[in-house]
Amino acid sequence: MTNSTKEELASWYDQMLVIRGTEKAAYDLFMTGLVKGTTHLASGHEAVAVGASAALKPEDYVWATYRGHHHAMARGLSPEACLAELMSKETGACRGKGGSMHLTSAANNMMGSYAIIGSHIPMAVGSAWSAVLRKTDQVSIAFFGDGATNIGAFHEAINLAAVWKLPVIFICENNLYMEYTPISAVTAVQHPAADRAAAYSLPRIVIDGNDVLVVRDEVAKAVALARAGGGPSVIECLTYRHYGHSRADPAKYRPEGELEEWMMRDPLKVLRARLVESGVSEDEITGIENAVDAVVKEAIERAKDAPLSDISEAFTDVWADGGMQWRN
Repeated sequence: MTNSTKEELASWYDQMLVIRGTEKAAYDLFMTGLVKGTTHLASGHEAVAVGASAALKPEDYVWATYRGHHHAMARGLSPEACLAELMSKETGACRGKGGSMHLTSAANNMMGSYAIIGSHIPMAVGSAWSAVLRKTDQVSIAFFGDGATNIGAFHEAINLAAVWKLPVIFICENNLYMEYTPISAVTAVQHPAADRAAAYSLPRIVIDGNDVLVVRDEVAKAVALARAGGGPSVIECLTYRHYGHSRADPAKYRPEGELEEWMMRDPLKVLRARLVESGVSEDEITGIENAVDAVVKEAIERAKDAPLSDISEAFTDVWADGGMQWRN
C-alpha cells in the first residue's frame, strides 16, 4: 500500500463526510415529503467512489447505477445540486428532470446513473473505445452492483473490452445483496465479478471496499495499465449498504447482527483511524466534521429555497433541445 499525505487523507475524509451527510439529508427530506419518488442510498459505499475518483484525471469518464449519489459527488457535483435534483428544483444537476435514479454531472464527466441493471456497462466500453479512436489517454470506469454480474451486458462488455484491450475498468460494489436477495443464493461463484474475470483472461482482484486507500491504490494500478494500452481490469470491492435497497425497504431479510458487524468497518471509521495514525489531531478532525456539517446544512436550505423546475423543461433535451417538435 502506498503512503498518502495527511492532506490527502483529510481531503478524502471531507469528501466522504459530505456524501454521507447529503445522503442522510436525502433520507430526511424524503420522510418529510420534499423528495418524491424512490431513492437508493449508498451510505457505506463512500470509500469506493472517493478512492476510485482519487485515481482518475478530470477528463476520465465515470458511469454509475441508480445508486450513484456518491459517484456524482466524488466527481465534483455539489451537495446542493444533488439535493435540488432530488426535490425537482431548477438548480438541480439535471434541472429537476433526472431525480435520484438518473443523477448526472456531464461537466465532471460523470456520465449518468442508469436504472436498467447493467445497461451502462457497455456504454463505458463505448466511451473507452471513443478514447482510443480519438487517441486520447482517457480511461472509463463502470461502477455496478453485484447483481449486474448475472446480466448478459456485463459479460458482453468485458469480453469486447478484453478482446480490443480497451481502457476501461469494471468496478463491482459487492454489498452482498441484489435488491433483497443474497447474491450468494443465485450465483455459482463466491465472488460474482472477480471469479469470472479469468474467463476473459483477466486477473482476479478482490479488495476491501471500505478502505479508501486500498481502493485508490488498486484503481490507480488499473488506470496506469489502461492508459499504457494494457486493456481492462475487473475489481470487486467488498462493501455494505447501511440502508435497505430503496426507501421502501426495511431490510428485514438481513441476518441478525450482520449490519452491526459491518458498521464496525464503516469506511468513515476506517479513514478516521488512519487520520489519527497519520498524526492529525482530534481537534483537527472535529474541525473537518463541523465544517462539513455546516456545508450540508447550507446545501439543504439552498435546495429547499430554490424554485421548482418550470414545466417547459419537460420539452427540452428530448432527442435534442426541443426535439419533440419533430412530431408536429
